[in-house]
Amino acid sequence: MSTQTVQPTVLSQEEEPLFTNLRAKNWDQFLGQQKIKKHLKISIDAAKKRDDALEHVLLYGPPGLGKTTMAHIIGKEMGVTVHVTSGPALERSGDVASILSNLESHDVLFIDEIHRTNKVVEESLYSAMEDYCLDIIIGKGPAARTVRLDLPHFTVIGATTRIGMLSSPLRDRFGVISRMEFYTPVELKQIILQAASMLHVAIQSTSVDELAKRSRGTPRIALRLLKRVRDVAEVEGDGHITPNILKQALNLLDVDDKGLDLSDRRYLETILNKFEGGPVGIETLAASLSEDIGTLEDVVEPYLLQIGYIKRTPRGRIVTPAGKLHIESQQT
Repeated sequence: MSTQTVQPTVLSQEEEPLFTNLRAKNWDQFLGQQKIKKHLKISIDAAKKRDDALEHVLLYGPPGLGKTTMAHIIGKEMGVTVHVTSGPALERSGDVASILSNLESHDVLFIDEIHRTNKVVEESLYSAMEDYCLDIIIGKGPAARTVRLDLPHFTVIGATTRIGMLSSPLRDRFGVISRMEFYTPVELKQIILQAASMLHVAIQSTSVDELAKRSRGTPRIALRLLKRVRDVAEVEGDGHITPNILKQALNLLDVDDKGLDLSDRRYLETILNKFEGGPVGIETLAASLSEDIGTLEDVVEPYLLQIGYIKRTPRGRIVTPAGKLHIESQQT
């Protein structure tokens, strides 16, 4: 296996602060998700040719795959301002009205965790997204009247980890619906190399391979691990990320050779030791782990399902033979 060291790009003193945020700034820097990128590029080019707003976009998939980053790139490609909010922050229809009334033509409204938007706010979005207008009730009782506020053509980009929690009327108002997929090891290696260059840290190619393998197919995890490994390299070594430094750092973080952390292994061990491998209901499992059901379903389970360590059945969760074998190998 190659041990060639990948040297970082040398940054000037003025440039270095610009790279503290590793988020991609354009399509070239955004690695992976090729099908979604191709689809969105066509939609963006078509909208710009028509001099119209981009159709509403819904991005869904597990956390950490780049939904927020993609929303900002879409806004930049359209040459418009991106206004950022989240589902839980929109408590009343008045909150929506104040945001929408300040939008310029073709602007982007990015709503993170859109599945957590309450029903009243969601209903006020229907006419805004479809007809570009907003009905506001002024006054109370018999004197109340409705005023229709015309809105500029704008784009809603919604991001969610749980598309099933979106109501059909809201989901149907999105013209582009894309699922974000887990990244391949090759794509993760490219992301790690790009980030290492931005962070001005040297990393050996064998360390890149190992880091990609342990990143659970998720860029956010890959970048988080890279930053923590860099810290260990600077304190315990000479700043270079070698295989020994990487192993030392990942042991400190309790990340095993499959990328599972302490919470993942605890999840598997609980089913194996307390429930004889399952099946066990998610409510019972969450109570046993003292964890929120949503955390288990959105954070812990997606990767365990992808690598075939657990199964979801009508009767509950089951640890597969592969999952049992992995836990046993960690205990020896």
